[in-house]
Amino acid sequence: MDFAEVSEADVSEAGYVHAESWKESHRGFCGAEFVARHTPAAQAEYLRREMAAGKRVYMLRDPHPVGIVSVWGGLIENLYVLPKEQNRGYGTALLQYALARCRGTPTLWILNTNQGAYRLYTRNGFRETGNRKQLNERLSEIELARCGEK
Repeated sequence: MDFAEVSEADVSEAGYVHAESWKESHRGFCGAEFVARHTPAAQAEYLRREMAAGKRVYMLRDPHPVGIVSVWGGLIENLYVLPKEQNRGYGTALLQYALARCRGTPTLWILNTNQGAYRLYTRNGFRETGNRKQLNERLSEIELARCGEK
């Protein structure tokens, strides 16, 4: 496994990882047209904006791109693993890599419907803070923070 900060040279590959993973995780509750707009090119542009705002985006290769994560201070975002590469330890590896790059208390937000992410993060010392963002009647984002070391 090899981690590297995403640059302009490989942002298209990172955009592909983001697009494929995001589509898979959101197709159950987002409209097909909305999901289809999340193309690799669109997600590469999104990642460029994230990097321009000061977020550091990292990619994991084994040996091809399998996942990405971004860090901004203590905030961890954009942790995505290609659907065909999930359940192989890449999510945990990306999370550990991101934690080592956080400043202050590591925090992140997940959708209340994403039980896989919830299990990953709670296994790694994250707990709900009580902060929520209601997105619609049944969908919300939940803030988690890492409470001490495991």
